[in-house]
Amino acid sequence: MPTIAWFYGINIQMYDNDHEPPHFHARYGRAKALVRLSDGMIMTGELPPVASRLVRDWALARRSELQDN
Repeated sequence: MPTIAWFYGINIQMYDNDHEPPHFHARYGRAKALVRLSDGMIMTGELPPVASRLVRDWALARRSELQDN
């Protein structure tokens, strides 16, 4: 799976033509989650609270770029 971003130890990955709804994968240590593009909310899995907030803020700031991907 291609890595599209890496910050504060959080790895963001996204498959091309993955299943609906549009999402990306976030990994932080052993924690992982699927994050919806539309609102940055975790669909499945979990991240520590601070990592979750960082991922949501990052996703919302880059929503249009992520949707283009």
